[in-house]
Amino acid sequence: MKHNTKKYDYLIVGAGPFGATFAHEAALRGKRCLVIERRGHLGGNLYTHQENGINVHDYGAHIFHTDNKPVWDYVNQFTEFNGYINQVVANYKGDLYNLPFNMNTFYQMWGVKTPAEAQAKIAEQREAAGITGTPKNLEEQAISLIGTDIYEKLIKGYTEKQWGRKATELPSFIIRRLPTRFTFDNNYFNHRYQGVPVAGYTAIFDKMLDHDLIDVRLETDFFADKDTYLAEFPRIVYTGMIDQFFDYKFGELEYRSVRFESELLATNNAQGNAVINYTDAETPYTRVMEWRHFDQNGDDDVTILTREYPQDWDRQKEAYYPVNDEKNSTLFKQYRAEAKKYEKVIMGGRLGNYQYYDMDQVFHAALVAVKQEFKQ
Repeated sequence: MKHNTKKYDYLIVGAGPFGATFAHEAALRGKRCLVIERRGHLGGNLYTHQENGINVHDYGAHIFHTDNKPVWDYVNQFTEFNGYINQVVANYKGDLYNLPFNMNTFYQMWGVKTPAEAQAKIAEQREAAGITGTPKNLEEQAISLIGTDIYEKLIKGYTEKQWGRKATELPSFIIRRLPTRFTFDNNYFNHRYQGVPVAGYTAIFDKMLDHDLIDVRLETDFFADKDTYLAEFPRIVYTGMIDQFFDYKFGELEYRSVRFESELLATNNAQGNAVINYTDAETPYTRVMEWRHFDQNGDDDVTILTREYPQDWDRQKEAYYPVNDEKNSTLFKQYRAEAKKYEKVIMGGRLGNYQYYDMDQVFHAALVAVKQEFKQ
């Protein structure tokens, strides 16, 4: 045996939330697991590190939010959350608006002060835009939900930067993830349980994988010796890109990627908010995070800002957002059908299922997979 030197029951490819949860639960059931991770750290895109006493999210802002109490209770085994509530500010050419769309936003945009006035303004703009029936694309969906003015200033430029294509070419469901409410409530999420881990996300995965029956190998590429791994291990949990697993035999699924630029500033409050979205088309980045506002930690008189720049994806970049349009969804179905032929392989996670997931959804999916695997 080249890799399965300890008679492992499972090979887990990827040390993100799906893989780590499965490994942890399998070990609790007496199964020996080898976790391999291509990158040099645990946690996948949830990886955080501490710098100047500040917890920095290396792959963009991650706020845990859910209505799923069993998942919330499960993750709280491994960390303490700080109760952070995400309240985003949008900057459109120097003008500031509250997000998500709520009565503060409508007042800032139109001067309206009651829900009835806001709803009447949206209805007026929807009618003027000629939108009737089921929206055909993101632009129509957005105008139908919140009117033309808010769409033009707070959605169009940001969304087209993020996805690298016109809003009229994007599916309508993308915008449905954003809450629209007719109250003065700036809470970005509607979920009951919210927060950021006090010790950062990486600490969750350190605890999950700290078990005598789990071995972890970082900077280890599954594809450097795929055939041997498949031959040696009786069961494999794979959380990488599903099309890469099959050597892109049906074609390449599309993603959007992101790059980040960070700077250290000699102040303890540079922008006054954890997240500011830049919603005009001209600003090259979509948002700026000031990390110390997520948990109020950090050395005195220092802060760290990170700017997030969307970019086209290629195989040398991290895959962040699957492009779930009709073409890619059809291609993914081909890969899913192919995956069913590999009975020893469990496909999971954001990349394995070619699906954008919130964190709670990934933990939930992993626990479902565990239940199915162990029939308990």
